[in-house]
Amino acid sequence: MINVRKIDPAFEQWPELLMLIREAFSFMEGRIAPASSVHRLTVEKMASHAEEGAVFIAEKNGVLAGCVFCRPRDGVLYVGKLAVRPGLQKEGIGKALIAVVEAEARARNLSALELEVRIELTENHAA
Repeated sequence: MINVRKIDPAFEQWPELLMLIREAFSFMEGRIAPASSVHRLTVEKMASHAEEGAVFIAEKNGVLAGCVFCRPRDGVLYVGKLAVRPGLQKEGIGKALIAVVEAEARARNLSALELEVRIELTENHAA
């Protein structure tokens, strides 16, 4: 069972979440230029992003399985760091995360999402 929730300021799993993001983005190594911003991501930066917008996590059977960051930008809800733990991909976790981001956009009266995908990552375009 997949459980998705918005994290609150008391969230204590930032280091684990950072590791999940790095694992999920590791397939990009050597494929994209410039390198992913994930290399500059820190626990402190993630907490700051959460304050600017919202961070949702997905858990599957009590295990941290994925996340997505979002924030208002230029009249839309910008979607960033959508990540699903390798080995748990293609199980609906990403779709569940996008569904809560869509609901967040509606709650903020924003009519669109913006998600940037590197041109080299054709499998992400397909998804």
